[in-house]
Amino acid sequence: MNSGDTAWLLVSACLVMLMTPALALFYGGMVQGKNVLSTFMHSFFALGIVTVQFAVIGYSLCFGPSWHGVIGGLDHVGLAGVGDQALDATHQVPLLAHFAYQCMFAVIAPALISGAYAERLQFSAYVLFTLGWTTLVYDPIAHWSWQADGWLAQLGAIDFAGGTVVHLSSGVSALVCALVLGKRRGYPSVRHPPHDLTMTVVGAGILWFGWFGFNAGSALHADGLASLALVNTHLAAAAGALTWALTEGLRVKKATMLGVASGLVAGLVAITPAAGYVSPMVALAIGGAAGMICYGGVLLKARLGYDDALDAFGIHGIGGATGALVTGVVARAVLNNGHGGGLELLAKQGIAVASAAAWAAGVTFVLLKGIDVVVGLRVPQETEYDGLDGALHGESAYGSPGGTAHGT
Repeated sequence: MNSGDTAWLLVSACLVMLMTPALALFYGGMVQGKNVLSTFMHSFFALGIVTVQFAVIGYSLCFGPSWHGVIGGLDHVGLAGVGDQALDATHQVPLLAHFAYQCMFAVIAPALISGAYAERLQFSAYVLFTLGWTTLVYDPIAHWSWQADGWLAQLGAIDFAGGTVVHLSSGVSALVCALVLGKRRGYPSVRHPPHDLTMTVVGAGILWFGWFGFNAGSALHADGLASLALVNTHLAAAAGALTWALTEGLRVKKATMLGVASGLVAGLVAITPAAGYVSPMVALAIGGAAGMICYGGVLLKARLGYDDALDAFGIHGIGGATGALVTGVVARAVLNNGHGGGLELLAKQGIAVASAAAWAAGVTFVLLKGIDVVVGLRVPQETEYDGLDGALHGESAYGSPGGTAHGT
């Protein structure tokens, strides 16, 4: 067992875990004050329910022996056989450490979707959806891409740290959620301004920090590849923040703090699939492109009329697809088993993006329709007007439960 690699993987697991509370801050600041805690619940409750799901069955479905490249077997149900043995001959880290690291990815993926349905989804529907989505969408796509026998891995498609597995799948599912649930009450004529941008910016900063574990930890070694992924992650985030601000400044004559925060996240999303496959200057270009492309992606919701409340699709869906496809063009052969970017790899990346998006969209739609029949999706109009914190959770972030929330 390699103690250095193991230590880095455990630290990376902690960094990725921190990203979910950071996401709660990032999203929580952008909603109305009367819906802060319900938005926090979408992230914090996922830490509970998805962790349990992943320990009981999710890890086995992702990384168990493959059934025709489609899904893992049940060999590791209840973490059976997951202990201190090495992951494989190449990665001398405990299997249990690998579980801990991958568990944090599984947790944040459905939490990202919550940006689309914020301020209007029943909590019971959220619980059923999160459990179902993790099992039926995330676990299969993770197996396709990250298990050696998964069909996308066998095809030769690459995803270093989750551009397709995490961000594209959650972003596309977020769009489906926005379309199925419909718009927030009064949107877009009634404004739903962020109630605390300071909270959002703090969340973005912690996401930036945690993303070093997300990407550099995916090397599964404490080595030069991890160093490259970490540097690429930082450069892409910086470039994304700058180009979003520049694009925004040219369009509306003001560079906003929310735009800088959104831009750095866009850069982080886009570099994720490429972090270990490209040079630092290419990473800088990927982040810069993502800042502009995702800014345009966010504008789509106004043009097309859907209500992706916190821009989960505009940033994670579009950013994840952009990063995955660009990786097919610019991946360095020396970092990808001798297979550099070109038309062949781009085609494989296109297949991965299309298949993951189609599966996520189709399963999400069926899940939502089924849950709507069982418990209903949307809160009543009066609950949406009064705020979800008091009605669903009996709490208020800024006053007594059931009272008027500060900042609304």
